[in-house]
Amino acid sequence: MRAAVVGKPIAHSLSPVIHAAGYAAAGLTGWSYTRIECAADDLAGLVAGLGPEWAGLSVTMPGKEAALALADQVSPVAAAVGAANTLVRRPDGSWYADNTDVAGMVDVLTAAGCAAGAVVTVLGAGGTARAALAAAARIGAAEVTVVARRLEAIAELRPVAAAVGVPLAGADWDGAPAHARADLVISTVPKGVGDPLADNFDWRPGAVFFDALYDPWPTPLAASALAAGCRVISGLDLLLAQAVGQFTQFTGVPAPVDAMRAALAAARD
Repeated sequence: MRAAVVGKPIAHSLSPVIHAAGYAAAGLTGWSYTRIECAADDLAGLVAGLGPEWAGLSVTMPGKEAALALADQVSPVAAAVGAANTLVRRPDGSWYADNTDVAGMVDVLTAAGCAAGAVVTVLGAGGTARAALAAAARIGAAEVTVVARRLEAIAELRPVAAAVGVPLAGADWDGAPAHARADLVISTVPKGVGDPLADNFDWRPGAVFFDALYDPWPTPLAASALAAGCRVISGLDLLLAQAVGQFTQFTGVPAPVDAMRAALAAARD
């Protein structure tokens, strides 16, 4: 059986390390997990050409909205956020879309001490930002401000906020520093986009900063948050948390989380 992570760029992904360790620990001989470079516009063609040996795909940027659109069935959470990071091959050959980013994000934010009533800032308005809105709703955020380079993208998130039940405000990218003192700041932007903000952010000591990136690490924004006394969560934490849900859906067996975590830690040492 086969599975893979798809996205562009993809060479940096550590998902194969996590899943391969899980297969070994669970005794799933004959399973393999690879990387496939694939742009969003090419995802439907790729999926259409996969044979019956394929159990599923992990979908990263920029294909999360495209993954949702091509699925035959969609989970309630993926439908609510309008993005999928998981495609599961059903026995009849159909594809099921899910979003394990949401549950994974809730796990890492809760572990970091985020709780009901938090004021949240989300940097970016793509597929991961959609999951961030749902996660903010689940932890009981009082309000969420999305800061985006395109104001139209914020408008596209309003139905998502309504679906998950979280108050949403919007701000343009130039105004990002004004929202730095939130209880929780979540960065969902691609590599390099958030770097110029590092010198302008007035962090609130004790706040939580979650950066969905993990390569390179720390990002300039994460380094500035650490220097200000913030609790910082890297994308590696989310990578593991969302992979656990994918592993179980792909294989049908419980994920050996300890082995997967150890392999990820070893890969970063």
